[in-house]
Amino acid sequence: MSRDALKTLFYPFEAEALPLPAKGSRALFLGAEPGFRLPDGFGAALSLVQGFRPYFASLQSAGHHVTQRAEGEGYELALVLAGRHRGLNELRIADAIERTGEGGTIVVAGGKEDGIASLRKRLGGLVEIADHLPKYHGTVLWFRRDATALAAAAALRADNPDTLVDGRFHTAPGMFSFDRIDTGSRLLVEYLPDDIKGKVADFCAGWGYVAAEVAAKAKELKALELFEADYDALEAARRNLQVEGMEPRFHWQDLLKEPVERRFDMVVMNPPFHQDRDGDPEVGQRMIRAASAALKPGGRLYMVANRHLPYQPVLAGAFAWHEELAVEGGFRIWTARR
Repeated sequence: MSRDALKTLFYPFEAEALPLPAKGSRALFLGAEPGFRLPDGFGAALSLVQGFRPYFASLQSAGHHVTQRAEGEGYELALVLAGRHRGLNELRIADAIERTGEGGTIVVAGGKEDGIASLRKRLGGLVEIADHLPKYHGTVLWFRRDATALAAAAALRADNPDTLVDGRFHTAPGMFSFDRIDTGSRLLVEYLPDDIKGKVADFCAGWGYVAAEVAAKAKELKALELFEADYDALEAARRNLQVEGMEPRFHWQDLLKEPVERRFDMVVMNPPFHQDRDGDPEVGQRMIRAASAALKPGGRLYMVANRHLPYQPVLAGAFAWHEELAVEGGFRIWTARR
């Protein structure tokens, strides 16, 4: 089911508050998600931008032109669908401004849960908002690309710089735990064994912290492969991870739908418990099964999860043996053998 903010985004065109873009014009859609419906008469050729692999694959299978990062410039129209990451919203708006031609229109929409009210206030202090409309439990606003908007783009970028975590990991707003090493991953690393060897996979690798610690700890590492659905996080991991004498492999992949082709001696992971916006323990349960399928007979899993999640029965069903190594704070550390 598509979220209401998608309908909010296109509402000004349906309400005739904004003219429908003409055939032959071009529109950029940043943060595009599956399930949107174009208003009748919407003639612009759409270029969609989405770096989350499940959404990207869904949009592509629906016949849309979609890229992981924005390309091109001089668009007559830019659409921005806001999400829950303030910094990412602001960077997308900056991108929209910079890639829209002079006099073009930038349209931004989000739901209340996306912080659209504070985003509107923030933009109102930087640009002249032409108008806004509340609809479908959200708000849509729009403004023109002019010199003031270009200055706003520069300000938004300056306020959301790339981050260096722990003095060595490059990250950016929008990535999971972009401003710190998350507690669960740090705890997982503490409980990794001393005898890591062979071929190791990091599922849900993020920007590379756990994989980097595996590489530092392993004495007989033959291969290290990272799997991540967030394109920007994976690219950050590519930058962050350097293993002496080895070239790690990086896979932009939806582990819930795209099978892993190779088999590993160990899988480490800090799996999410949601894929869209609402918590769903089944996501982590399916990730556990995917990890089991990716392991050689006798291969080991090490994982961390929020302590309340019902993963023990799935571990029991997917592995020959499993053990809870620790319960600390809000987390559990599990190991299992296939």
